[in-house]
Amino acid sequence: MAKRRRVGNLLALAILSQLSAGPPMHPYEIATVLKRTGKDTDMNIKWGSLYTVVGNLEKYGLIQATTSGREGRRPERTVYKITEAGRAELRDWMRELLAVPDPEFPRFQAALSEMSVVPPDEVTALLEQRLAALDDDIAAQRAALRQLTQLPRVFLVEAEFAVAMRQAEADWTRALLAEMAAGTLSGIDGWRAYHETGELPPELAEMLAEGGLPAE
Repeated sequence: MAKRRRVGNLLALAILSQLSAGPPMHPYEIATVLKRTGKDTDMNIKWGSLYTVVGNLEKYGLIQATTSGREGRRPERTVYKITEAGRAELRDWMRELLAVPDPEFPRFQAALSEMSVVPPDEVTALLEQRLAALDDDIAAQRAALRQLTQLPRVFLVEAEFAVAMRQAEADWTRALLAEMAAGTLSGIDGWRAYHETGELPPELAEMLAEGGLPAE
């Protein structure tokens, strides 16, 4: 199970990683490098919280200020470096992220859990639209990867993973659409009948009256 960390968002991870590999930097410089290297496409980064995260990392001794100065009329610029405690935290955090599966709840999963509120034919059209977008995105990502063959693969594995996850989603969506088209998706008849009559099918009404899903 993932442990609760003193500074636990992924922007903190990216900051520690950047400072561990490079020289001391000002927060604005860190953000510039992270954006230039595409880290904001690999993780959900909220840039507006950058200085708050930096402050928390300093508060807990994971980074420390090395210099603070002013150029002309510009605001004071504080430069930070990672501490030994920060390096230890970064290594421990990375071991956890690589080894321990963490439950994730994508928006698509939430939508699938409630898709019965929309009629089956409309869901089919929406999923077909999503699938077309996925296929376009996969093709674009693969084309981009082909342009990066000069880089060692160790620097591309996160992009390969993103493509693989997109492909898995596309394959699953395509299979679901095939079941819906063939009418073999369990429960689709009752789903369709509900939207045509406004009445729940007896088996679903009974299940909800009993307080949830049937026992396995």
